[in-house]
Amino acid sequence: MSRKSPRIAERIAGFSGRGWDPHYLGYFDCFNRQEFYEAHDVLEELWLAGGKTAANYSFHKGLIQLAGAFVHLQKDRLGPAVALFNLADANLRKYPTSHDGIDLTEVLALIVDWRGRVNEHPEGPNPLRGGAPPRLALPAVESR
Repeated sequence: MSRKSPRIAERIAGFSGRGWDPHYLGYFDCFNRQEFYEAHDVLEELWLAGGKTAANYSFHKGLIQLAGAFVHLQKDRLGPAVALFNLADANLRKYPTSHDGIDLTEVLALIVDWRGRVNEHPEGPNPLRGGAPPRLALPAVESR
C-alpha cells in the first residue's frame, strides 16, 4: 500500500456499489469540488493498476491530464496547463463520444473552452480566478 492509499480510500469510501469503480466516481467528485490534485491521485491509482494494455489506459490518462491542467491553473502556471489540456484532448479523442457513462463531447468542449480562455490571455489573468469553476457531469449509472 502506498502512502497515498489511505487518503485515496477516504476519498472513495462512499462510492462503492454505485455501478462504477469507486476511483472513477471519486475522480468526478473531487474534480467538481475543485480538488484537482486529489482527483488526479484518485484516478491515477485505478489507471496504474490497469497497466498500459488496459482498454481505458488512454481514457483514464486523459482525465488525469485534465485534472492536472487545472492543478497548474491553480498554481498560476498557464503554459503547463495548456500543454496538459492538449495531451488530455489527444487522449480522450481516441474514444467514442459516449464512453464509460460520460459524454466525451462535453468533456472535449470543456477542454477547448478552458484552453481558449488561457490562450486568449497567455500572460494572464488566470481564467480560474473568478467566474464559474469547471464541472464534469457524473457518469450515468449503467448496469454492469
